[in-house]
Amino acid sequence: MSYASSLSPAVAGGHVANGAFGAGVRHETAPREDRLAVIAEGGTAAAVIHDSVALQSHVLDIQDFSLWYGSKQALHRVNMSIPKGRVTSLIGPSGCGKTTLLRCVNRMNDLIDNVRITGDMRLNRDSIFAKGVDVIGLRKRMGMVFQKPNPFPMSIYENVVYSLRIDGERSKSVLDDICERSLKGAALWDEVKDRLHENGLSLSGGQQQRLCIARAIASEPEVLLLDEPCSALDPIATNKIEDLIGDLAGEYSILIVTHNMQQASRISDYTAFMYLGHLVEYGATPDIFTNPHLTETNDYVTGRFG
Repeated sequence: MSYASSLSPAVAGGHVANGAFGAGVRHETAPREDRLAVIAEGGTAAAVIHDSVALQSHVLDIQDFSLWYGSKQALHRVNMSIPKGRVTSLIGPSGCGKTTLLRCVNRMNDLIDNVRITGDMRLNRDSIFAKGVDVIGLRKRMGMVFQKPNPFPMSIYENVVYSLRIDGERSKSVLDDICERSLKGAALWDEVKDRLHENGLSLSGGQQQRLCIARAIASEPEVLLLDEPCSALDPIATNKIEDLIGDLAGEYSILIVTHNMQQASRISDYTAFMYLGHLVEYGATPDIFTNPHLTETNDYVTGRFG
């Protein structure tokens, strides 16, 4: 993987408001009714970012970020700031770049050949792409939960404390405390407290996903990344995960990818609409779903396309 840093906050056709990168930017480089058509034809129609985003402190700043898989560009100069202690949803049609952007936050795309990026991402002001960054250390600052539950083939207890053991923690009292705290944080403790030494794979799908969340929060990450965490779950398990996300918000900054518009409207504080690798509109969730600035956003969230 190769990258080039591009940290200047200048964005063609826009401005920086309230001292926050990308906050308050209103771009109108393409007519509103033609915006998605311009993007589909390979043109540029930069994002409309609501002023409400600037009112929050930010845990992550994505700055003029682009990504290519070989010669194919998958992300186009994305600029957005993720509010601290809030839930931010990424929505958009399949193939719009949501998961690609999420995977860039913990540099999972480093594992793919022929990936090239420009721009930067800053986690609590630290560039995650700076030379000399310890990628393993960086990933310890984030928790990642995938679409399909992926508990390790070991006990429930060992799943939760795995990252601490890797770091060399050997104190049983410390491990016990973190296991209990993490399972309680994932709303799973009462269901498994008497079976901690059973294999994590013996749990139901919904329980496995909450176990993965417990494992992710055990190391107290700065950001929790969720890639469609409910897509493989039944409605009852989905409701439990959504309730859990609500409980975790505030203590953790959560960035979630979802295809479910109702879910995004229920669980998130902020929502970003993406299309073909471009950020189209980003603002407080009630505004995106009931009073978006763009007709294209309204068309998507009301099911007229996608």
